[in-house]
Amino acid sequence: MAYIQGAPKDHQTKRLSGEQIRKFGLMRQKMIYFSSAMLSGAAKVCLRNKPKDLQMKLIPKTINWLSVAALIFVAMGGAQAQSLRSPLLQGVDVKNPSATAMPAATPTTAPLVKKTGSVTAAPVASNSVRTLFPALASVAIPGYSGVLVESLDGNVVLESNSGMLFNPASNVKVATAYAVLKTFGPEFRFMTNVYTDGVIDPNTGTLNGNLYVSGKDPMFASEHAVNLTNELNRLGIREVKGDLIVTDNFAMNYSGSSLRSGELLLATMDNARRAPAATRAWLNYLSFSGRMGQVMGVPNVTFTGKVYAQGIPSSLHLLFTHESTQIREIIKATLCYSNNFLAERLGDMVGGPYAVSRLVQQGGGIPPGEFSLQTSSGLGLNRVSPNAMMRLLHALREDLARYKMTFSDIMPVAGVDKGTLENRFDADFATGSVVGKTGTLPHTDAGVSALSGEINTRTGKYLFVIFNQRGSVPRFRAFQNSFVSLVQSQFGGPLAMPYDPISLETRIARTRISYPKGQFYGNK
Repeated sequence: MAYIQGAPKDHQTKRLSGEQIRKFGLMRQKMIYFSSAMLSGAAKVCLRNKPKDLQMKLIPKTINWLSVAALIFVAMGGAQAQSLRSPLLQGVDVKNPSATAMPAATPTTAPLVKKTGSVTAAPVASNSVRTLFPALASVAIPGYSGVLVESLDGNVVLESNSGMLFNPASNVKVATAYAVLKTFGPEFRFMTNVYTDGVIDPNTGTLNGNLYVSGKDPMFASEHAVNLTNELNRLGIREVKGDLIVTDNFAMNYSGSSLRSGELLLATMDNARRAPAATRAWLNYLSFSGRMGQVMGVPNVTFTGKVYAQGIPSSLHLLFTHESTQIREIIKATLCYSNNFLAERLGDMVGGPYAVSRLVQQGGGIPPGEFSLQTSSGLGLNRVSPNAMMRLLHALREDLARYKMTFSDIMPVAGVDKGTLENRFDADFATGSVVGKTGTLPHTDAGVSALSGEINTRTGKYLFVIFNQRGSVPRFRAFQNSFVSLVQSQFGGPLAMPYDPISLETRIARTRISYPKGQFYGNK
């Protein structure tokens, strides 16, 4: 029999197999190694100093007991490990990557989230500012924006994304004004001709025949309709036994329908059918034109026939012509109030938005790719770069100078003129120091606000262009207000420009009546 030496006899195990004896021998050798390693340094020294035979006696006893402890620990540890395994705690195998494993994913151009729409976002500008003025260099420009400030001789004060394309909104109206002034000059007037194919009976005050009205004055309104009525009364006509025919380009009160405009004209000429608003407009017209007290009675003409919108024959007799105010005043009203109807009608005079674009490109030396228009008013998706807009401002300024005019003659002066700039730059020290054109499209191109024109400072005048896009319009306007003021502060502060404010009502009332023999009645 073989026994485990050193263990109490009641713990001795009999009949160990040969394999068990071999394994136990290996374990014993390992325990001898570990037991010696576990001894403290002082104990090892003592053992080294003790007689060799004593060492041999001490080590086997220590080893025997440690062997038994090790066997018991191994048996208990295995049982405890089995009892601690829980079905809620699952084992996790961690495997090292091998040569045959799937290669690591590499970045690709395909996005993890694929787009579901077909709209491609335009490139986002960084809005980096280039300027020699430290105070301007630190300006944070909101949205997707382009800004350009230049002196009158073309030196750049500040530039940011000036070559990129933006939606200029109603700044397009500046281009339309440039094209119209270049083509017709500032003194052009719209003619509204009044014809007849009948005969006037002076005894009864009756026109036996039809009355024809031909013209495309975009400013023709209720007060002008009453003025036509008054002139017919001066000719002795109070009743028309016939129809009222207007041409297909006739417009009244900004209506796009010539027939509706004709019906409104007929109702306004008849005092019994005249709207109270038309009466007020007529009285205001008399006041602003300086003719109050010159008109006796209430103008009135009745018709027995109907209203038609059609072409007119060439054999008619011209009674008189209503001449609008000069086109420079119409442009002033258009830009002050940013009137889209007027802008489109003015653009049609030169051939529409494409013709406006060509005139601007040629006059300003602007590449076609930096200035393209879909409308003459600024509605829709027009594309203009700040560089192109700046060239337009320079060209317009030069053309106005030929007529001894300035920007303030056709654009609103901030804080002075009524309209879109009436309540902006209106502080005591800044009133009258900015003249320009606004632009607003809150729902197009994710929100658009624009402002361009001229600023006056204590050291001179400067031209500026601000195109803000993709953001809040109120936030853009607040930025424009603070930015323009900051630019002015770099040049000694704002200074009101020489300007004699004339009310828009007075400008618009500068109409007149002319007769075939060269006679005029009204404002010349």
